[in-house]
Amino acid sequence: MQQEYVSLQLFYKMICRILLLIILTSCVSGSFVVNVTQTCYQAEEDHNITLEWTFTTKPDRSSKTLSIICCLIARHEHFVLYRVIHGVELSKSRDKKFSGRVQSDKGTLREGRIRLQLSRLRTDDSGLYLCEVNTDYGFSSARCRVSVSGAESRNKNYWDQVKIVLGALESALVIVSGMIVLIIIAVQGLV
Repeated sequence: MQQEYVSLQLFYKMICRILLLIILTSCVSGSFVVNVTQTCYQAEEDHNITLEWTFTTKPDRSSKTLSIICCLIARHEHFVLYRVIHGVELSKSRDKKFSGRVQSDKGTLREGRIRLQLSRLRTDDSGLYLCEVNTDYGFSSARCRVSVSGAESRNKNYWDQVKIVLGALESALVIVSGMIVLIIIAVQGLV
C-alpha cells in the first residue's frame, strides 16, 4: 500500500513537471513564431517553385540580430539552401546542390518574410524543407514538404493510360469479332 502511494506521488510530480514545461515553452515561444505559407508542394522536374515562410518581427530591433538557416532534409542528409547570419546573407555557405538555383527576395526580410525561388527542380530536390529563424527576441522553425516528379514518372503514367486504352480496344475487338461470327452463322443458317 505504501509503495503504491509513493508511485502515485511520483506519477503526479512527473505530470506536474510536464505541464509546467509545456506552459513555460508556450509562454517563451508564443512571442516569436515562424510559419510556412504552404505545407506541401507538388512540382515537376525542370520547373520552379517559391518557398515562403513568415516570422514575427519587431520594428524596434536591428536586423543584425537575425539569423536564418533553411535546409533540405533528405536521405538522412542536410543540404543548406539559404543562410543569413547577423542580418547578412551568406550565399557561399549554400550547398553545391543548390548553387545558382536559389534566389532570395531580400526586401521581404524586413517584413518578416523569407521568399526563396528554387529553379530548375530536380527529383532529388524532393524532401522536407526546414527553416529556422533566430533573433534576440526568440527562436522558432517551420517546415514544408516538396515532391518533385521526374520525366520517367510522367512517361510511366502515360504508358499506364495507353495500356488501359489498348485493353479497352482489345475487349471491344473481341466483342465485335464475336458479333461478326454470330452474324455469319445466322446468315449461313438462313441461306
